[in-house]
Order: sequence, then C-alpha cells, then structure tokens
Amino acid sequence: MDDTAIDYAAVFQALPGMVALLTPGLVFADANAEFLKAARRTRDQVVGRRLFDVFPDNPNDPGASGMRNLAASLTRVAATGERDTMALQRYDVENPDRPGEWEERYWSPVNAPVFGPEGKVTLLVHRVEEVTELIRARGGPTGGRTRVLEAELFTRARELQELNERLRQAHAREREVALALQEAMLPACRQVGHHRVAVRYRPAVGALNVCGDWYDLVDLVGGNRIGVSVGDVVGHGLAAAGVMGQLRSALSAASRVAMGPGEALNILGRYASVVDGAESATAVTTFIDFDDHTISYSSAGHPPPVLVHPDGRTEFLDQATDPPLDARPDPMPRPQAVTDFAEGATLVLYTDGLVERRGEDIDAGLARLADSLARHREEDPESLADAVLLELLPPGGATDDTALVIVRL
Repeated sequence: MDDTAIDYAAVFQALPGMVALLTPGLVFADANAEFLKAARRTRDQVVGRRLFDVFPDNPNDPGASGMRNLAASLTRVAATGERDTMALQRYDVENPDRPGEWEERYWSPVNAPVFGPEGKVTLLVHRVEEVTELIRARGGPTGGRTRVLEAELFTRARELQELNERLRQAHAREREVALALQEAMLPACRQVGHHRVAVRYRPAVGALNVCGDWYDLVDLVGGNRIGVSVGDVVGHGLAAAGVMGQLRSALSAASRVAMGPGEALNILGRYASVVDGAESATAVTTFIDFDDHTISYSSAGHPPPVLVHPDGRTEFLDQATDPPLDARPDPMPRPQAVTDFAEGATLVLYTDGLVERRGEDIDAGLARLADSLARHREEDPESLADAVLLELLPPGGATDDTALVIVRL
C-alpha cells in the first residue's frame, strides 16, 4: 500500500462532529461514531435502514415535524444538487432503553450532495450539531429568562424555514412562467421551410437560473437564403426573458430588410442601447445563401459559429467579431465576413452555456465542441444536436442556459 494513501473510511469515523451518509432514497449508507453516540444507536440499527424507520417523529406530539423537514431538505438536495442549511429543528429522540419515552432535543443540520463520476448525486452528507444544551440552560436564577429566549428562538427558526419554503415555491413559479415565455417566443424550424435544421434550448439548473439565451430563424428576401442567429441576455428570470423577446424580434425584423448581417447587428445594437436590461447582451447572426454556397456573418461579442466541412475539418467563423450590442456608441458599421461551404457541410450556432466551464479556459470548451461535431458530422441535424448536448453538458445540468442551432447546408 502507498504510504501516502489516505484511509478515508478512518477519516470519516474520526470526524469531530455528527455526520451520516444517506442514499438519494433516504437510506442510511453509513454514520460516524459521533453520530451514533449522540443518536444512541448502534451501526447495525442505522445502516441499511430508511430515515423514518430509524428516527420517526414523536408520535405523542401532533405538531412534531423535525424529521419530515429533514426528509424534505435531503430530497431537495438530491434533486437540485445544491447544499441546504436548515433552520434550527426540534426533534425529540426516543430513549432506546425506555421505549415510549421521548426526550426533547434541538439540532442544527446541514445537508450536502456527493456527486458520482457522471455528475449525478449518489450520496447525501447529513451533518448535524446538537444545540440542546445551548438553548436549554435549565436551572439557576436565569432559568425563566432562558426558557423565554429558547421559545423565541425556536419560533423564529420555524418562521424562517416556512418563509424559505414560500420563497422556493415563488421562485419555482417564476421559473415556470419564464420558461413558458421563452418557449412561446422562440421560433420553430418551420420558418425556414425545407431546410434541415435542429434547434435546442436547455435551461440552467436551479430555481433562479432561467436566463436570456435565444435563437432566431428567418427566410430572407431574394433567392434561396435564410438568416440564423443566436444571442445571450445577461440576467435571470422573467426580466431576462422579456429582454430576450425584444431583441430577438428586433433582429428578426432587421434581418429581413438589412443588406447583410453586419447591418442587421448595427440596427439591433442601436435598439439595444435604449432597452433596459440589454446591457452587455451579445449576438451573432449568419446569412446563408444556398445558391451561392456562401455564409455571411457578423458577431457582437458572441462565441463564433462553427462550420463543419464534409471531410470533418472544423472552422470557427471568427473573422468579424465586434463588442457586445450596446458597447458601440459610434455609428460606424459592424464588420462582417464571408466564407464558402460545400454541400453537406454543417453550420452550428450556440450560446456560451454549451462551452464555458467555471475555472476553465473557453478554448478547452471550443475544442470539445469541435471534436464532438467532427465525430458526429454524418448524423442528421436532430441526432447531431442530441449527441452534442449529451457530450458537452454536465449530466446534472449546466449552471447557464444553452441555445443550439444546427443547419445542414
């Protein structure tokens, strides 16, 4: 055995605090010595059994809810992958030596997820500190005052927990409304006729992370041409979704009358400068001419589209990049560039949620995208979109939303 190897099982048992591990199904997987000591249970009485079977609420107290609150917190952590610090809980413990006799106890719990290799929550860490003696200093001349303080503290903790739950429900409702608004405003592929196009939108994980990513597909006037765009609005929730709808609609209209993508973004930039919430918004738009086999493009601070050639070579369209939409007070036109494509090539537009990862250079994400597109290039656009999302997005979901458009040329 390597002398430098760490015995994590021994470390877990030696932790100076009460710690238990549960499965997402709320079955005890392990518990350290401090936990078993404070709970007055043996390991055999805990491991492999469900939470409620080991620690039921006090049946003599109709208002007892400590264990139900704990189960709700653990279930939430398993579903969201986010840590949850609970309010102070009263949970009475049955004396194992005197069945039916319950002791009043107070606890301060924290629950956290443990992720497996595929990014899914595989275990739940339940760390709890008993604070009974802290808030129940019985006896002595201050005993009456302490009891009043204890009751006040417990009441305020319960109120805080109820308020947090109401906030979670309100945030969940806002998320549902924002997602419905986004879905209603994002166009379907039918707007570009017979062309083979796949579109995807994936919201960020978490109740508050509905953002402002968008895409647009339009038939252009004159010839066999379409316009394809994606954009990103800074912010979250209904406000970002509303701004997203305004910018998408404005670019859709501008694309139909502009001479090229640079002019379309120039018009959009002027509009964005008077829209509250459009600060630092980005966008990239492409005009595809199927008769001439050319793509004209322009970018306002957005990650570059990818052109996948039939032989697997990937080309990032980054020769016409400019600052974000509202970052140019001068009336100078935005740049645009043109590139050729061969029949059977694939054009891919996306937002940064697909390629950016915290603490990682964006070039690594772009390389992953190019590799995935090259390997799956022969698949139809729908299958290609699914393959790219599967390979690039974390299994548990990304912390930023993602828009993806794939066009077979």
